[in-house]
Amino acid sequence: MKVHVMDLSPGHRLENDIFNNNGVFVLQKGAHLTDEAIVKLMQHGIDYVDIVPLDAAPEDDKPVMTPSMQKMKPHFDQAVDVFETIFLESLSNGRFSEDQIDDTLQPLMGDLMSQKDIVSLLFLFDGKDNYTYNHSLQVGMLSYYIASWLGYPKEEAYKAGKAGYLHDIGKCMVPPHILNKPGALTPEEFEEVKKHTTYGYDIIRNSTSDEITALVALQHHEREDGSGYPHSIFDKEIHPFAKITAVADVYSAMTSNRVYQSKQELLTVLQELYRMSFGKLSPEPIQALVRHMLPNFIGKKVLLSSGETGLIVMNNPADYFRPLVKTELRFADLSKEREIDIQEIYI
Repeated sequence: MKVHVMDLSPGHRLENDIFNNNGVFVLQKGAHLTDEAIVKLMQHGIDYVDIVPLDAAPEDDKPVMTPSMQKMKPHFDQAVDVFETIFLESLSNGRFSEDQIDDTLQPLMGDLMSQKDIVSLLFLFDGKDNYTYNHSLQVGMLSYYIASWLGYPKEEAYKAGKAGYLHDIGKCMVPPHILNKPGALTPEEFEEVKKHTTYGYDIIRNSTSDEITALVALQHHEREDGSGYPHSIFDKEIHPFAKITAVADVYSAMTSNRVYQSKQELLTVLQELYRMSFGKLSPEPIQALVRHMLPNFIGKKVLLSSGETGLIVMNNPADYFRPLVKTELRFADLSKEREIDIQEIYI
């Protein structure tokens, strides 16, 4: 079945060897296409390829995840389930048993640095219904990544990841009708939501001897300029791991569907985070996040505000958040075509 290169998707399988117009070998017959392979085809000027029809391939021959991601999936599922368990336990008892936490998180976070496409990884297992549980896992993972990128040794990065995982445990004490309210909160309701930081601190201190994790739960909504809560403290008073978790928390919240908010386009989120690094959030973890996330967008399909679809083929060094996009008919340099924006990135 002949398919245009712009219509290819990761998981498609090549029916023949691929050579460019100069006879240079590009990809072999039977290869399962990845985002990188699709970009490679474009770079070699190949417009059409033959792929194995979907109904001709056995179901287990059409992977939607890399083998390493498939290996991690049970760890993801278990981590979400464990958080649900300790969430409900904390609601009932005001404390939780930490026995399962390290057994669950250590093998998961130990494998994270082997994953190259972090953007896809963060969303790959986002299929369970409860936002709070999934969000906590995403923040834990992203806190681990950011701490590692900032140069923390593995043991310290794990502590940052664990703190991120538990940062919202205090939400168990917020009434569900407020926590899951689809509309805007009243000032009184928002004051109740803000208490999840102190609730979380108390729950963790009642459950463990880990004062840093409790401090992260308390401080992850504090801001560099003193505009955060619950204590309106400033830059140097905020624990470094709380600063990391704050960045991971905002990124995850802005890129996830919630009952009261649709997820935002990913590059727009990074751009907004970059703006927040001037006074609101710590600049170092944001710079690390942006620097390591941007390469993940190469090869991703996008929908432009012009109605065109295409593939991101290059990040623009002069404007990180407005890349070069290859559409079916042209190259769109969004750093120059300021009237066009990316509306959606397909993970």
